[in-house]
Amino acid sequence: MPPSSLFPAPLPCPDATALAPRPLSTPHWAEGGGIEVLPRIFEDAITLAVMRRPVGSDLLAGALAQAEAGRPLSFNWRGAPGVELRTALFETLAAPAASVALVEDVVILAEAMGFLFNTDTVGLRLRLLDAPMCPRFHCDNLPVRMVTTYLGPGSEWLPEAAMNRAGLGAPNAAKPEIVRDDDAIRRLESGDVALLKGSGWIGNESHGLVHRSPALAEGQPRLLLTIDPG
Repeated sequence: MPPSSLFPAPLPCPDATALAPRPLSTPHWAEGGGIEVLPRIFEDAITLAVMRRPVGSDLLAGALAQAEAGRPLSFNWRGAPGVELRTALFETLAAPAASVALVEDVVILAEAMGFLFNTDTVGLRLRLLDAPMCPRFHCDNLPVRMVTTYLGPGSEWLPEAAMNRAGLGAPNAAKPEIVRDDDAIRRLESGDVALLKGSGWIGNESHGLVHRSPALAEGQPRLLLTIDPG
């Protein structure tokens, strides 16, 4: 099914003047079991839109094939999603025959990202990790990023009321702790497709979603896909 049949027409990023101060108690995330939840990222108050979905057996088989191949995986792509992306994935991934569902899922998500943000070009990274890439809570200085974890734990994030933004940035003894309440830390699940709004989104400079990579147990692999528009 083409992305255009799944989403409403793409919307422009909001203008900075359209935003009012946000109460800490106002939820700034949207979750749902259908793809229609993702365009909610265009709402002023929403900084995280999550489509909840399980990792199907075919997807899991492809992800496990990468982890069990015994070789590093760091696939980088920038361009128009479609046939060339699909070909490059099959040339790069281990066990191509077991990875058909994984390749198709990556291509579909890349095409959906391009449609949703009205761009012919996306930047994509598919990496097999054995350690946290960004273990400290932070905010991305970019407009938006799509994230999904095929294998291993998903990214962790903080509700606004559970953090102190004064603690963000390079560690410094004079800074306060970022996390106000450890019990409030939330985590995406394997298979979830999430759009994270960063501080580079016009009008969202002070409200980018604060998140981090999850801790991994010894020997635990994580297969992570990130997609940026443009």
